[in-house]
Amino acid sequence: MLVLLGGAEILFTLRAPLPVVLHIGMQGLAGYLVPAVMVLCGLLILFNPAQRLFYSILAVLASLATWVTSNLGGFLIGMTLGVVGSCLTFGWLPDQPLRRGRQRRLDRREERRAAKTASA
Repeated sequence: MLVLLGGAEILFTLRAPLPVVLHIGMQGLAGYLVPAVMVLCGLLILFNPAQRLFYSILAVLASLATWVTSNLGGFLIGMTLGVVGSCLTFGWLPDQPLRRGRQRRLDRREERRAAKTASA
């Protein structure tokens, strides 16, 4: 969600009409293209979490590219949101079953609690 918000913030800070963007050339087009990639990555992270590692790497690269292409990364706010969001996404693990050791520890705790309530 942070990547999506960062890309949207950068897109909203770019206020140039299309003829001006086309006149500037590739630099002006990149100013709109890079935040659009960030928004797309944010949506894909939300709706396709199985590929989150690829999208998070792409999002952090796009976020860092906005420093050059889009008003210092949307006045640092959008770039910071994008980098933090993509780093959190890279470390995020969807719901997974617990490992055997941790599951055993939780089972032992529940048994102890049950034994304490039964003896009380």
